[in-house]
Amino acid sequence: MAKEVVRGIAAEIQFDGSRCIHSRHCVLDRPDVFVPNVAGEWIHPDAATPDEVMALARNCPSGAIVARRLDGGPGEAAPLVNTARVLENGPLAIHAQLTVRGEPAGFRATFCRCGQSKQKPYCDGSHAAAGFAATGEPAVRESAALPVRGGALAVEPQRNGPLKCSGPLEVISGTGHTIGRGTEFYFCRCGLSKQKPYCDGSHRAAGFTAE
Repeated sequence: MAKEVVRGIAAEIQFDGSRCIHSRHCVLDRPDVFVPNVAGEWIHPDAATPDEVMALARNCPSGAIVARRLDGGPGEAAPLVNTARVLENGPLAIHAQLTVRGEPAGFRATFCRCGQSKQKPYCDGSHAAAGFAATGEPAVRESAALPVRGGALAVEPQRNGPLKCSGPLEVISGTGHTIGRGTEFYFCRCGLSKQKPYCDGSHRAAGFTAE
């Protein structure tokens, strides 16, 4: 799906439909900026202030929406704390200064953990049709506070295996509890681990294949 770029007077909005997980923050928070179910133009940057447009973009967990100010104001910045949020029956939502396969990838992305996405390593919503079931409240793993909580986070999908994340990262449950901290994690992306969201090697027995 082609990326849409809509330029307003003071802000520009980019929408990448291949990354959208239909969290619907955009159309629920500002239905005048993101107008659902209409023919033709549906993104209207000038319906909000540049500050409001930037806030809408930051509220998109998948990174499908990216905004750029045209008025000289500050753009989106990396978070002070890198987080990976475990979404109930859905993907892993990471907020950090991201590189994916060595390439800059913005600050927000949702990564498939059901194994069914056609856009791996990213989520494309396939978990809904697949009936993927995985708690958003995994058990807490005891961990010490990190000396550095932000900065670069490298995401490297392992061939036919898990999602490796290298860099400071705090794993957060769906209700906001910190359930793990560390600088290297291997997250399940085959959908079969008994230790979700972490990999337990189940991909090997299942014959999971992914670049």
